[in-house]
Amino acid sequence: VEVWVGSLKISRWRRTGNYYHAANNQSSVGGPQTYMEQENDWDRDLLLDPAWEKQQRKTFTAWCNSHLRKAGTQIENIEEDFRDGLKLMLLLEVISGERLPKPERGKMRVHKINNVNKALDFIASKGVKLVSIGAEEIVDGNAKMTLGMIWTIILRFAIQDISVEETSAKEGLLLWCQRKTAPYKNVNVQNFHISWKDGLAFNALIHRHRPDLIDYDSLRKDDPVTNLNNAFEVAEKHLDIPKMLDAEDIVGTLRPDEKAIMTYVSCFYHAFSGAQKAETAANRICKVLAVNQENEQMMEDYEKLASDLLEWIRRTIPWLENRTQEKTVNDMQVKQEDFRDYRCVHKPPKVQEKCQLEISFNTLQTKLRLSNRPAFMPSEGRMVSDINKAWHNLEGAEKGYEEWILSEIRRLERLEHLAVKFHQKCAIHESWTDGKEAMLTQKDYETCTLSEVKALLRKHEAFESDLAAHQDRVEQIAAIAQELNELDYYDAASVNARCQKICDQWDVLGELTHKRKESLERTEKQLESIDELYLEYAKRAAPFNNWMEGAMEDLQDMFIVHNIEEIQGLITAHEQFKSTLPEANKEREAIQSIQSEVQKIAQSNGIKLSGGNPYTSITPESINSKWEQAMAMVPLRDNALQEELNKQNSNDTLRATFATQANAVGAYIQAKMEEIGRISIEMNGTLEDQLTNLKEYQKSIMSYTPEINKLEGYHQHIQEALIFDNQYTSYTMEHLRVGWEQLLTTIARTINEVENQILTRDAKGISQEQLYEYRASFNHFDKVREFKACLISLGYDGEAEFNRIMGIVDPNGSGAVTFQAFIDFMSTETTDRDTADQVIASFKILAADKNYITADELRRELPPDQAEYCIARMAPYTGPDAVPGALDYMSFSTALYGESDL
Repeated sequence: VEVWVGSLKISRWRRTGNYYHAANNQSSVGGPQTYMEQENDWDRDLLLDPAWEKQQRKTFTAWCNSHLRKAGTQIENIEEDFRDGLKLMLLLEVISGERLPKPERGKMRVHKINNVNKALDFIASKGVKLVSIGAEEIVDGNAKMTLGMIWTIILRFAIQDISVEETSAKEGLLLWCQRKTAPYKNVNVQNFHISWKDGLAFNALIHRHRPDLIDYDSLRKDDPVTNLNNAFEVAEKHLDIPKMLDAEDIVGTLRPDEKAIMTYVSCFYHAFSGAQKAETAANRICKVLAVNQENEQMMEDYEKLASDLLEWIRRTIPWLENRTQEKTVNDMQVKQEDFRDYRCVHKPPKVQEKCQLEISFNTLQTKLRLSNRPAFMPSEGRMVSDINKAWHNLEGAEKGYEEWILSEIRRLERLEHLAVKFHQKCAIHESWTDGKEAMLTQKDYETCTLSEVKALLRKHEAFESDLAAHQDRVEQIAAIAQELNELDYYDAASVNARCQKICDQWDVLGELTHKRKESLERTEKQLESIDELYLEYAKRAAPFNNWMEGAMEDLQDMFIVHNIEEIQGLITAHEQFKSTLPEANKEREAIQSIQSEVQKIAQSNGIKLSGGNPYTSITPESINSKWEQAMAMVPLRDNALQEELNKQNSNDTLRATFATQANAVGAYIQAKMEEIGRISIEMNGTLEDQLTNLKEYQKSIMSYTPEINKLEGYHQHIQEALIFDNQYTSYTMEHLRVGWEQLLTTIARTINEVENQILTRDAKGISQEQLYEYRASFNHFDKVREFKACLISLGYDGEAEFNRIMGIVDPNGSGAVTFQAFIDFMSTETTDRDTADQVIASFKILAADKNYITADELRRELPPDQAEYCIARMAPYTGPDAVPGALDYMSFSTALYGESDL
């Protein structure tokens, strides 16, 4: 609305700013000229504050001259020197870098108006809508219109393109000032007028970028003139920013002109924009180096853990493969205890290390993929597959070692039993053969009567019968010796020697027996009397005596059994033996009655018996004595068999106890494995919730460890009891150990997958909803086994494209795609990544466009640790423009990302 006060026309303005906004300045919101509409507050008849006009004249003149001097000229009076349009067109060419139409060189007013219109048309072509500014006012030297036009140019070419954190133009410039001066005391930039009056903000901007030029701590807030002059002089001398304002003008004005301050500050922004680019480049490099340092540390940790685990396996396998035989059962049980200690104490931590190794490897590969680095290839022999192969060999050695220990214990137990039995039978045989050679070699028959010779002959026949009865024992001794040799008995040499001695002696006895019989038979023809009763006694007494000796030997015989059926078989046999005792007692009484009949006949006929029975050395007293000994052994045998039966019943209880616990543990492990399979598919909630739930689930599973330990205790009792079979369960301790370790490893891997998903989400900026979408798609095509159909549904088509994607998600051609590979592919397709080209471009900024960079430049632009990291790894630059100490940042970037990325 325009009103007249006397002869002065005054334009009223709307309340959207400090100046008038033309009512006809309409445009769509967000258009390219919107910012100009907001800032174009000039009116041809507006009264401008004299102090502001003075500040604008000085600032705009200095700003124009800072550009015109590049063309070798300048202006003295801003409203006079632009009247012909020539310097105005030259100014626009310098600041835009473009050529304007050729100016008209005439001196007439029309020529000047045409030149100014060319300049104004060029400004309008840059998206600026000029309001109330015409060529006539400029040609006429209207100061306010000229200042308005220059302000419009400053806005378009010095301020519009400023962009900071998604804000631009004036707001972007203000945000830049706030960010740069935030750490400085007594500085609080909120606008482009009052916030700059004390001069501290100007000094803070300079000190932030060039601390060597300003001693900021020496400045005082209560001395604004000194502060302003210091900043203006330093900027003019060192930063090539001309002095655009006087300190006294700013201090002496209640509110400095906003446009003048903005123009001045924009010069600082452009002066430091190179430093801003360098800072951005340095930040990018720091981020890349930090990722690389962390990855290298993880690689070193993996290599060390893999080396330690492989070294432990390398040391352990020879121990497990050592098959040095021991001499006794006790010695082998010591080895068995050492093996049990290895299984329960030494191996479990290594199982955890192996699981952690796989998790670390997967996490490292995920981080490398997320940071666009080449995949980690461990040193030769330290791949996860190498660890698994070595672990498989270790478990194979474990199984073989445990089986060997059990078989050795059985063998040594059998050997000890056979050795005792061998020596027992040898002692009995040697006791029987003692003196037999002397008896067979004597010539007593030469001086005997016929009856005596007949007696000797009958006695010899009885001895032959006795000798034949002992043949079985000799064969048993030889058989036991042979078995001891076959089972590799440690003292086989002494056994063989004793057996050979017995066999040799047996051959001698056979030969002597044959010779004596021949001699007796020759003499028998001359002798006729024979005592039939003594002969009958001898014939019946000898077998009975042998039977009793055999029975006593059987009653003393050691036995070894492994189950109830075997001991019950021995008890049955013993009961059968006891059932024969009544008949044996009748035979004993019959034999004793023969001797009684001899005595009766002798007494009846008055015969004086000289000595004992001439046909046998077995006396009735010895028969009775052995019978009493045998009867005394029967209850002892009963007790021994009953004790063994009790022992086997106890072993059977141990089997049942172990089986009950083993069946429960086996069912638990199987159920939990199936549960984990379902959980990994049906997990809901945020990834953090899933991770928390999985860790609680893992904690729940770990709480079952006491049941595993209880089962290990039962297993130890079974091994100590030398129990080798169990018909009550199909589970073995080895099977359950493997199942338990597999269960713990599976839940740990499931947790690691969720952790990697969180890592992927955070690094790639993937939302939770996207992850759900990826999981649903993956689960669907995993069920239908048709990944190609899934890719087609996502918009990928063509066999070549499908083959390219399969090369990414399944580089080894296994025919299976993991969820982690799928999510890496999807995130790679939908997110931006740092590339080697970006890193090279960042280094090029720090190097001021050189093809190399120096150590001093790296130390100046990067944090100390990352600067030294680069210096240590960069190769010397050998290009034609190389200088001493030049470093090749391009080869370094190539090493970070691999040749394929470039």
